[in-house]
Amino acid sequence: MKTDRIHRSAPSEIELKLLLDPADVDTLRRHPLLEEYAAEAPHAQNIVNTYFDTPGLDIMRRGASLRLRQLDQDWVQTLKAGAKAEGGLHQRSEWETRVDGPALDPDELRARIGPRSQWGRLLHNPALLPRLAPIFSTRVKRTVWELRLPHGDEIEFALDQGVIECKDHKEPICEVELELKSGDAERLFEFALQLAETIPLRIGNFSKSERGYALVAPPDAPAGVKAGDVELTADMTVEQGFKAIAANCMAQVQGNESGVLHGSDPESVHQMRVGIRRLRSALGLFKDVLPVPQALRQELGWLASQLGAARDWDVLSASTLATLNGAAPQDVGVDALQAAASGIARGKREQAAAALQSSRYTALMLSFFKWLEGAGWRGELAPEDSKPLERPVKKFADKMLAHDQNRLLKRGRRLDAASPQVRHRVRIAAKKTRYATEFFHSLYPQKRVRGYVKTLSALQDELGLLNDAAIADGLLHELQEARHELARDVSFARGFLISRVNGDDRKLTRLWKRFEPLRPPCHK
Repeated sequence: MKTDRIHRSAPSEIELKLLLDPADVDTLRRHPLLEEYAAEAPHAQNIVNTYFDTPGLDIMRRGASLRLRQLDQDWVQTLKAGAKAEGGLHQRSEWETRVDGPALDPDELRARIGPRSQWGRLLHNPALLPRLAPIFSTRVKRTVWELRLPHGDEIEFALDQGVIECKDHKEPICEVELELKSGDAERLFEFALQLAETIPLRIGNFSKSERGYALVAPPDAPAGVKAGDVELTADMTVEQGFKAIAANCMAQVQGNESGVLHGSDPESVHQMRVGIRRLRSALGLFKDVLPVPQALRQELGWLASQLGAARDWDVLSASTLATLNGAAPQDVGVDALQAAASGIARGKREQAAAALQSSRYTALMLSFFKWLEGAGWRGELAPEDSKPLERPVKKFADKMLAHDQNRLLKRGRRLDAASPQVRHRVRIAAKKTRYATEFFHSLYPQKRVRGYVKTLSALQDELGLLNDAAIADGLLHELQEARHELARDVSFARGFLISRVNGDDRKLTRLWKRFEPLRPPCHK
């Protein structure tokens, strides 16, 4: 006979995961906030989780995890699915039932989920069930504080210390999980920020099951993650549209964290930088209806500068200097220049990785998601000033795309034989126009959007190449100051690239003339 079922249904779990150094555990345990907000004395648990899957990892490949947990003398089976992590905030569907002993009971779990749901059908698949077997386990000592915050929000604060085990491989666990029992998710970030003021913490975007699966099937080296599509609907408000756009930008930023942290993937640095640029562009796009704290703007600028330095040197070493091949005399050491620039780029990527491991980065991410989750802009607006937030996002998009088009056309009038400074202004306007069009693309006929973005992108890319050459001049000057033996090679490279920046404008003029008569997707 089964014991009482645990009534969990989707979505049931919202938690914030934070990583800490084992050396800081004692400080955390004694933190005054835990004593101040604890509703009762903390209690300890010994937890052993065994994760089940097929040899082909069919459960994982369907975006789910299946585990059997031993908690003291109790046994609980759990299916989690549809996991999403933003800013360390994990949201997923979760179903649990108790079982009598150390064996799965798929029928019991399927009855709880619903036999006709996709997950219920998965657990009834006769080709899958016989192949289920343990694939990895976690052993954790958990200390739990039940917290009640000043606004009445209830949080389960769990400190987990232990290990993930997979055959001969082990990985330590030292993390905090803040699970929202009742109240606003914004409070999770607020409480975490208070902790981070005195304890070095890092946001954890990978669950224990994801880390375990990484031991079972080690993933390929992290690759750059490009922006996903923003899906808006015409019935959304301006505020809803902004939240969807901002979350999309941050998903790109966080999707590239792993690659940047390894310090060896230029594309991850590039794509993370693009994510920050898109986010800052979105904040500018909505600035007249939605105020952004100056502190957040400054910190996003700091992060952009950390990534930008690495990206600029990567472009110089891998792309810009390559244009000298075949054009430089044999006695000019192009290879030596590229090697020197590549070494600096590697150091800049390591600095970017260090920035992501810093308390400053953690505070930035927590602060931004607290502001986004809690609609922090509302507190800065008078009631009458908040009305534009409730208007249709489609009308807002029409207005902004027309505005961006007019700004770009105005700046581009002087593009013929323009100075690098004028080209830079046109490039920035083109970039913002493209980002805005991509943010709002789902509100317009896709054929019209694709043609507009394709032509705009070609113009932006050419302006970007010219800008790279202009930036290279400053970097090469830095290189010459640091490596005097390369002075002659640097002088040739700078002269060659300056001539390129000030050279033939026919391609740029042709691309501009192709774009100039176009109308934005909002044009009737």
